[in-house]
Amino acid sequence: MSLINMIQQMSDSLDVKMHISEAKFLSVFPKSKPLIYHEIAKYIGLAGCKTKEQQAMFLAQCGHETAGFSAFSENLNYSDIALLRTFPKYFNTGNVKAYARQPEKIANRAYANRMGNGNEQSGDGYKFRGRGLVQITGKNNYVLFRKWLGREFKLDDVGTDLELIVLAGVWFWQKNNLAALECVVDVTKRVNGGFNGLADRQAKYDKLMS
Repeated sequence: MSLINMIQQMSDSLDVKMHISEAKFLSVFPKSKPLIYHEIAKYIGLAGCKTKEQQAMFLAQCGHETAGFSAFSENLNYSDIALLRTFPKYFNTGNVKAYARQPEKIANRAYANRMGNGNEQSGDGYKFRGRGLVQITGKNNYVLFRKWLGREFKLDDVGTDLELIVLAGVWFWQKNNLAALECVVDVTKRVNGGFNGLADRQAKYDKLMS
C-alpha cells in the first residue's frame, strides 16, 4: 500500500459517525472518566467499528475491562485467595503468602518468561503490566503498539493519557480484527482469553444497543 493510500485510509477511518450517543454512553457507564467518550469517538473508526453493532461491542468489552471506563491500569492487589483463583499456575499454598497484596511482586511472577518478558527478577512483569482500554500486557505487545503508533511514549502514560489509553485499545481491536466478530461470546474469548465477566459484557452490549 502506498503512503498516499495509507493516509487516505486513516483519514476515512477517522471520519466515522458515532452511532451511540454520549447520553447513552453515560447511562451505561456513569463512572467513566470525563472526555473519554469524545476520545473514543475520535478514533473508533481505526478499530474498524463503523456500525452501531461494532461500536457497541467495542464499548461493552472495553467498558468491562476498565470498570466502566474508570480504571486503565491493571489492578494487581490480589489477596492470597484471589491469587490462587486467578493465577493457579504460578501460585500455590506454599508461596502465595509471600506475594499476596504486593502488586509488583505478583506481576513479576505471573507474567515472567512469557509475552516477551524476562524472568521474575527482570521486573518486566510489572513494567509491562496491563494498561489501556483492553489492558495490553507483556513486552511484545507494547513493542508492537509502539511500532503501530509510530512514536515513543512512557509506559505509564498508556494508563493515564486518554489518547494513548484509547489508541491502545484501538490497536488491539485492529490487530485482532475484532470488528469482524458479531458474537459477544467470541469477542470475549479473544479479549479475555476465557469467558470471565461474560454476563456483564453481554448486558452492557444489550443496553448500548437498546
